[in-house]
Amino acid sequence: MTTKQIDCCIELARTLNFSRAAENMFLSQPTLSYQIRLLEEEIGFAVFERSGKGAALTPAGAQFVSFLTGMRQDLKRAVEQGQNFSARFRDSISFGMMVWQAVYFLPEAMRIFEQSEPGVQIAPVFRYENGMEAFLRNEVDVVFALKEQTRQVPGIRVHDLFESRIYLIAARDDPLSGKDLIREEDLYGRTLMVGGGSPQALRAVQHRLIGSGKISYFNSADHDTTRINVAAGRGVCLAPGFLNDHSGQFAWIPFDCRETFSCVLCTHREDERPSLKAFLGVLQGLYRDAVAFPL
Repeated sequence: MTTKQIDCCIELARTLNFSRAAENMFLSQPTLSYQIRLLEEEIGFAVFERSGKGAALTPAGAQFVSFLTGMRQDLKRAVEQGQNFSARFRDSISFGMMVWQAVYFLPEAMRIFEQSEPGVQIAPVFRYENGMEAFLRNEVDVVFALKEQTRQVPGIRVHDLFESRIYLIAARDDPLSGKDLIREEDLYGRTLMVGGGSPQALRAVQHRLIGSGKISYFNSADHDTTRINVAAGRGVCLAPGFLNDHSGQFAWIPFDCRETFSCVLCTHREDERPSLKAFLGVLQGLYRDAVAFPL
């Protein structure tokens, strides 16, 4: 199966019209039909049903094209990354995290590091879930994690980065947004968004508050859904400070509790590249200097 056949298949699935698909691919219609026939012969089942009106996806074809589209996008990204790398860099350090704001000073660290190591690429990789599993499969060189996730994990080095406290997220027009510190009693009678893969320390606080019997709760699928619910006035939520994008869209008010999050970076024990050590030093230095920055 060639990339040309894959592209023809995806385009025909999008248009369901041989003439239009051939035109969009800058091919003759017989050539496109031939490429589709070769693909179907190779995989052993029909992707399309032909008719005088054009084409329609078979049930198996619909599933196949869905996977094919994802594979083609991954291949395109891999080629683009390879082109970028070969043009400028001699080495690469991939950096895994769930959301960009988790390591707020990463862009600044990349700028500083590039001045001393212009031949080393820092490549961010985003995985909202299963980031540690991807790291352990050697898919990334560095991963942002909570220290609790690193206990009894073999073959890694753990580098302390910063401590993050818990904040209340509220809409800007919420009466709570004017407070400097939120206490438990401030939330009585309110609705608290919970769930969404909350870390262990945050779950402990949520359970303690709900256990008071004076706070309602609403299950939310993930952090982004929670933010939408907060913006819609459905409630408030507690979140780690490392999720704050500092955009000013919401009020982030410190919550009065003892729980915090120990945020760390993990590297593979056998990875002793001087460039990796230098980059970690830059990033850790930025966080050490940011003593007044809310985390």
